[in-house]
Amino acid sequence: MASDAPAPPKAAHLEAGEAAERLALRFLQEQGLRLVQSNFRCKSGELDLIMRDGGVLVVVEVRRRRSNSHGGPLASITGGKQARIIAAAQQYVIMRRLTHLPLRFDVVTFTGDQPPHWIKDAFRTY
Repeated sequence: MASDAPAPPKAAHLEAGEAAERLALRFLQEQGLRLVQSNFRCKSGELDLIMRDGGVLVVVEVRRRRSNSHGGPLASITGGKQARIIAAAQQYVIMRRLTHLPLRFDVVTFTGDQPPHWIKDAFRTY
């Protein structure tokens, strides 16, 4: 039976993360990248944005932090997080039969009210 009750409000950090992903998407589209999919989820993990940069498939991790007091947004992408992103990306390209495309891992960070910082080829699969 369907409920007419409104959905519970999202936690502030989830709303902020979604807003950062929307800003990153708009920023990257302005740079000429094209959205393929957002928020891909699988057993291995989640991919924030999957985009095309010409003939390259680009997996984009978006990070937002209020300040750099705890190392900033880039410091939060640990080796373990990178491994989960890589595993999810590998699963994505196999599922979508895109293994023929070169794959790049980018990061877009937001710190406080600063403009986005785009790190192309932020990490690799080896």
